[in-house]
Order: sequence, then C-alpha cells, then structure tokens
Amino acid sequence: MISTQDILNASILIVDDQQANVQLLAEMLREADYRCIASTTNPYEVCALHQKDHYDLIILDLQMPGMDGFEVMEALKESETDGYVPILVITAQPNHKLRALTSGAKDFVSKPFDLIEVQTRIHNMLEVRLLYKQLEHNNEILEQTVLERTAELHQSEARFRRLTELSSDWYWEQDTDGHFTKIFGPVLEMLGIKVDDELGNIRDDHGACWNEGEREILEAKLAGRRPFLDFVYSRIKPDGSQQYLMVSGEPIFDSSGGFTCYRGVGKDVTDTMRSNYA
Repeated sequence: MISTQDILNASILIVDDQQANVQLLAEMLREADYRCIASTTNPYEVCALHQKDHYDLIILDLQMPGMDGFEVMEALKESETDGYVPILVITAQPNHKLRALTSGAKDFVSKPFDLIEVQTRIHNMLEVRLLYKQLEHNNEILEQTVLERTAELHQSEARFRRLTELSSDWYWEQDTDGHFTKIFGPVLEMLGIKVDDELGNIRDDHGACWNEGEREILEAKLAGRRPFLDFVYSRIKPDGSQQYLMVSGEPIFDSSGGFTCYRGVGKDVTDTMRSNYA
C-alpha cells in the first residue's frame, strides 16, 4: 500500500517558461505538504534533470518558446528507461488535451488553475506512479527469488545425486509406460543388459534367469503405483551363480493426482545375502 507520507515525499518537477506559474504551483504544493519540489523555466533542461533525479511526477506546460511541451514529451520518451513517463500537462488550449494524452501525458489540468482539481490530479498521479514503482520493485524481488530458488534446487539435486551415488549402485526413473528414462550408475554393465533406444526397454543379452515369483511381485508393485523399500529379488547368471539385487522406488504424481513416473535406487546385495545364508 502507498501511504500519504510516501506521496508527500515523492519528487516533483515543475516545467513552465513563466516564473509566476512556477511559483504558484510550487507554493500550492508546499502548502499541501509536498517536500521534494524542483522546477525549471528551461524546457531543454528537462531530460537531463529527469535522468539525474528520476522524478515521480513532471508537471509540464505545453506552450513554451523554443521547445514546446510536445517536444519535451517526445524527448522524455526516448530517454526514459522504464517506459513510464509520469507527465501531468498544463494547457490553456482545450484542443491540445487529446493530443497531449496521445503524446504520452498521463493526465492534464487546464489554465486558469482550479487549485483543488490540480491537487487532486497530482495526488492521484503520484499514487499510481508509486504503485507502478512498487510493482516493479516486487517483480525484481520475485525474479531474484526465483533465480535463488533455482540455484538452490540445482544444488539440492546435485547433493541428492551424489548421496544416491554413495548409498546405492544406481538411480533410475521410469515413465508411465514403464520405460527407463534415466539411469545413473553402472547398472547396465553390472547386469549385462542393454537399453532398446527406440522403446527404452531393458533387455538381457546374456541369458540370465530371473526368479519369476519375485519379478511378479515387483511388477505388481509397479503396476499398482505403490512405493516399495529395499525389495530384494534375484537371478541366476549365465555362469550359474546367483545374484541378488535390492531396489527401492516411489511413484510420482502431479498436482491433480495423475501418475507421472517412478524413481528409485538399486544396489547389488549379493555379498550381503551370501553372508546371511552362509
């Protein structure tokens, strides 16, 4: 929210070639408790002044010799970096109002001044301008927060992958059709299997014989989208030795509850199982 103090502390530039008009507007603003008031009677100075001080409001007279208010607005549009030029124009020509608005002015007041109207329009314009700046600031904070959270996520993923590598032999992911989409670790070499590049299916090229009962239990867990922890299954390798594998997996669902993938870890526990049965 924009407070009254925020509005009264906003920076204002008065531009009018008539010193009397400048003094009238400045006095009116001071009486209304505005604190940051600057002025110039030279329209050629406006762009440089605005680039230096970034005024929250420019009160601009249209009828000025040498460089009129329309030319000042064109110059400001070229120099303004954020695309928002906070200009309130002053004109004694009714037919200039529409042209001023299409040229970039945000509002206008007519000569001779109605002080209540001028104060109201100034207050309203400053409130909009400060809200615009606040929105820009919030967007910058949001963008920075997103960048920081993204960096944290990448770091977290890297730590997770490293921990996975240390605590297991491989990490795996399957899509909704059961095809392996990611495998990290030496699982392919360990099991002597290959991945079908077209379908993502794993196939055993060495004639190993899996324990069908254990495989059916594991496949039922996968088909039922159920999590499983440290499930052990085995196979007889071509050389006649028995190999034991332990896998854990969890199903991943989207915000609407739809299944998206499985992910998990696995390791060869043959030595452990042999020692248990020894």
